[in-house]
Amino acid sequence: MILFALSAFLVAVSGVPGLFLHTGGGKASAWLLGLGALAGLAAAGLVLCGNAPPSVALHSTPLGTMGLLRLDPIGAFFLVPVLLLSTCDAVFALGYWGDQHESARRLRLLFGITTAFMVLLVAASHALTFLLAWEGMAVTAFFLVIAEDRDPETRRAGWIYLVSTHSGTLCLFAAFGLAATGNFLFLPWTPGLAGTTRGTAAFLLFLVGFGLKAGIFPLHFWLPPAHAAAPSHVSSLMSGILIKMGILGLVRLLCLVPDPPLWWGALLVALGALSGLLGVAFALAQHDLKRLLAYHSIENIGIILLGLGLGTLGKSTGHPVIQLLGFAGALLHVLNHSLFKGLLFLGAGSVVMATGSRDIERAGGLARAIPFTAGAFLAGSWAICGLPPLNGFVSEWLIYLAAFHGLAFAHSAWPVLALGALAMIGALAAACFAKVFGVVFLGQPRTPQAAGAVESPRSMLVPMGVLAACCAALGVAPVAVAPALARAAGAAAGLPGPASLGSLAHFGILTAIALPMLAAAALAWAWSRKGSVPRAALPTWDCGYAAASPRIQYTASSFADGLVSAMRYVLLPQVRWLRVRGLFPSPRSYRSHVPDPVLDRVAEPSLGFAARGLAALHFFQSGQLPLYLLYILITLVALLVWMVA
Repeated sequence: MILFALSAFLVAVSGVPGLFLHTGGGKASAWLLGLGALAGLAAAGLVLCGNAPPSVALHSTPLGTMGLLRLDPIGAFFLVPVLLLSTCDAVFALGYWGDQHESARRLRLLFGITTAFMVLLVAASHALTFLLAWEGMAVTAFFLVIAEDRDPETRRAGWIYLVSTHSGTLCLFAAFGLAATGNFLFLPWTPGLAGTTRGTAAFLLFLVGFGLKAGIFPLHFWLPPAHAAAPSHVSSLMSGILIKMGILGLVRLLCLVPDPPLWWGALLVALGALSGLLGVAFALAQHDLKRLLAYHSIENIGIILLGLGLGTLGKSTGHPVIQLLGFAGALLHVLNHSLFKGLLFLGAGSVVMATGSRDIERAGGLARAIPFTAGAFLAGSWAICGLPPLNGFVSEWLIYLAAFHGLAFAHSAWPVLALGALAMIGALAAACFAKVFGVVFLGQPRTPQAAGAVESPRSMLVPMGVLAACCAALGVAPVAVAPALARAAGAAAGLPGPASLGSLAHFGILTAIALPMLAAAALAWAWSRKGSVPRAALPTWDCGYAAASPRIQYTASSFADGLVSAMRYVLLPQVRWLRVRGLFPSPRSYRSHVPDPVLDRVAEPSLGFAARGLAALHFFQSGQLPLYLLYILITLVALLVWMVA
């Protein structure tokens, strides 16, 4: 446990040197965080390799017995992406958010503290330490989101996040109160408790509290504005790690329940399908690059929920193979998503730095100007679509296997829903990232800023290269993480003995598929770099266009128009355009926007209506002291009557 404690301490104080050093503070902070990450990864490796889970206990607590922190295989598995991605983000920030920003010192300090709270959260084994770390993470992340607090849109996004995260915390307080059985340690539930009214209420409260953090649809409304407004390395941290703390909470809950009702798993599968399909559908209609990636975070949370739901169904029906494959697929997708989504957000930050805009329509042709960023973004796009030979395919493969085993043994309709949803999510994700990569990196520049783009500094490129290499390594050799994954998934599924995943997952087949594909890609890249291709002296037939122009290229809107139109009854797009009329028409314009179905269409209008209604009651606030004393007297009388009754 010494390594874990050292890791938490070094990560927490990593931002302190930046407060006192005028130059080099960012590098010192990155070095400290990196050292803390090495210590934490070593501790996680010892646990995942089979050593006894270490623990540290305080001798007295106001809420129960000893045992506040315990790094078990589940916590160790979550600790790996927390430390790996946060280190890459800290290095990326050296070039992206240097000392020239007025909030650089504050951001580095809060970045380290937020990461330290997540390090403590993965090892929390008591409601007290869990809620303290949870709330600490939530509050410090709020200040990370509003780093550019002079922007009104950023402040709005920050307050929406703060209200939603505190609402989730209130649900967790109530849930822990209902689930406590004598103390507040994370102990297995009493058999039969899950089927009672109390158990049902606790599960639903946990689901809302953790779902708000994870971004499960329809509890996702804070996520798109917060990810879009935050600096790119903070968006990477939030999407890759912070929202996974909600998944950590769900995994902790599910592993403590020995007999979950069948409807628990069915509800998780339904929410996973809903989040995955609507997340990728709304992503297709976005023009803001970071907002698009935020909706894909909702999509991938849905994929994780599909795995958790299938594993829970296996637990309810007594099928350990479905349990193991479902939980293993969900946990591996937690790791994989942190890698490729962190890579994509860092790539988006490089694009924003090169063009000065998050608008996809204002990019174009960037593959020539920033080739390394384009290659890294392509790797992340390939992985998030769940295509071999990268890591996204491996975790989705496990979830597919769990669903197919569910069809064979569980005799339930829910695996059919999981299979259909997973297949459709993959197809829509491929269409979305074909749009993004094509419009942003291919073709010709659409603006002078895109035409003058230059590659990012090395401090930004190295973290992207590391994450892309991890995506490729896990895609080609998933067997390397099989023992650690089996240990974590076995603990999450509540299996009594050591789990064997290799024979069930058929990782050898995946390696046989991935290696030739990766070799072919390397040969194609080497051939393209060998020399320029001879060009014909005369152009081919060009349909009347002698010279290409950005105006005749696909835009993001036109590329996705067919799919968005097909889903218009779900997306409800708002389109403003003037038809072209006459032989010599005046300039016309076209604009489309897809509001968020929860935040823009329900929450804000409802809260605005309520605020206007309450404002109409201003006569109760007259400013006269006798009237306020009368209010107090009426309240006291009402309380006395209630107590007597």
